[in-house]
Amino acid sequence: MNSSASILATKAGLRAAALARRDALAPDLRAAAAEAIAARPLPVAVSRGTVVSGFMPIRSEINSLPLLRRFAEAGASLALPAITGREKPLRFRAWSFGEPLARGQWGIREPAPDAPEIQPDIVLVPLAAFDRHGYRIGYGAGYYDKSLMALRALKAVVAIGLGYAAQEIPEVPVLPHDARLDLVLTEREVIDLRSVS
Repeated sequence: MNSSASILATKAGLRAAALARRDALAPDLRAAAAEAIAARPLPVAVSRGTVVSGFMPIRSEINSLPLLRRFAEAGASLALPAITGREKPLRFRAWSFGEPLARGQWGIREPAPDAPEIQPDIVLVPLAAFDRHGYRIGYGAGYYDKSLMALRALKAVVAIGLGYAAQEIPEVPVLPHDARLDLVLTEREVIDLRSVS
């Protein structure tokens, strides 16, 4: 196997193990973790006009909505991602609490296709696993890596991984297209990766 294929295979194994640990967490512990993250002071400053994208949780993923509500209370505008095609970056559409959501790919809830597209300044990123070097393992399609690359080509964007402490691993094998996170928030701590090289 070449190095790229070897890295992908290693990631697949790490992903499966991390998702098994995540799935093993009791639902009440998962809910408490999301609330614990939202109860802390916001990890980055926001002002009116700041756009924060969250995500609708699937399976045993941590729920970003409590934290997203805190950002909204601080004056941020909100967005949610939409999958528009394989190998394409996500599109971020404006959304507010109380607005209806449509069912997108894989049944993930997202704003209706006619919701305005906006470019977030802060992106809350789901993950399967993460390390303290700023890297994550997602589900393998690369949507967030492509999206962060596209957004960061236009402006400074803060990427905040959300997960459970049980999803931490010592080191994520990295490919050239992998986008770094600026912070990771778990129920235990705020991990600031902005000064990590």
